[in-house]
Amino acid sequence: MRPPSPPVFQPLSAGLRLMLVFTSVLVAIAGVQLYVLTEQTAHYFAWTVGPPLTAAFLGAAYWASGLLELLAARERLWARARVAVPAVLTFTVLTLLATLLHRDRFHFAAPAALTRAAAWAWLAIYVAVPLLLGALLLRQFRAPGETPRRERPLPTGILVALAVQAGTLLGFGLTLFVAPEATATLWPWALTPLTGRAVGAWLLGLGVAAAQACAEDDWWRIGAAMRSYTLLAALELVGLARYPRTIDWTRPGGWIYLAFLVSILAVGLAGWLATRPAPRRGDAPVGWPAAG
Repeated sequence: MRPPSPPVFQPLSAGLRLMLVFTSVLVAIAGVQLYVLTEQTAHYFAWTVGPPLTAAFLGAAYWASGLLELLAARERLWARARVAVPAVLTFTVLTLLATLLHRDRFHFAAPAALTRAAAWAWLAIYVAVPLLLGALLLRQFRAPGETPRRERPLPTGILVALAVQAGTLLGFGLTLFVAPEATATLWPWALTPLTGRAVGAWLLGLGVAAAQACAEDDWWRIGAAMRSYTLLAALELVGLARYPRTIDWTRPGGWIYLAFLVSILAVGLAGWLATRPAPRRGDAPVGWPAAG
């Protein structure tokens, strides 16, 4: 009798790989506009973001997302890349909605050509990316191949921490996006309706990624997300150190926010360590590449 054929695992499609690379470049640029040029968004970004801590928060999220997308694009298997895609799709759809709801706040008619270009490029990107990403995701779902079985389940403590973080991000993100003026009072610094929805869109995207990491429950499948999680927390903490006076530290909101960032950093670092170094032969199931 012939030995059974080894399973054929579902690959990451070429189209989705290219899309992830493309969007990683876009968010890297947005990160520069927000995290580096934090106090100059009136000239170099699609809309004026204030206070500067808000710009730093958004810029950190963009850079962390860029790392997630780039690492996911390097993977050969869909099971190791898919933790990035639903989160990105969620964020881009919500950001387009926030843009349309607050289009009067954007620099579409700014005197400076560079400022106008930033606004129109923003709109074009957030119209095109959700459509293209959604279509590519549907094609990916129809691609043949199996999903490898779970080989390295997450420890219970990490799984619980991720679940709590996912619930917090999704719950607060949803209320902030739907009712930014009412919910913004719970945020540790002042937000406008537009920045409230922008922050809410990021919280929801991050919450989707954290929830999916729980559902995947395998270190090999969420390595990219753990590295992105670590970078996100580190950059947000640096942003907080840059603008500490933006927060009223006599109130509990700032300390809760700080503690939450530390918890994200701890989970991210644990995941990073758990997936480094690359697995040796025999440490991962057949077909699992160590990297793209």
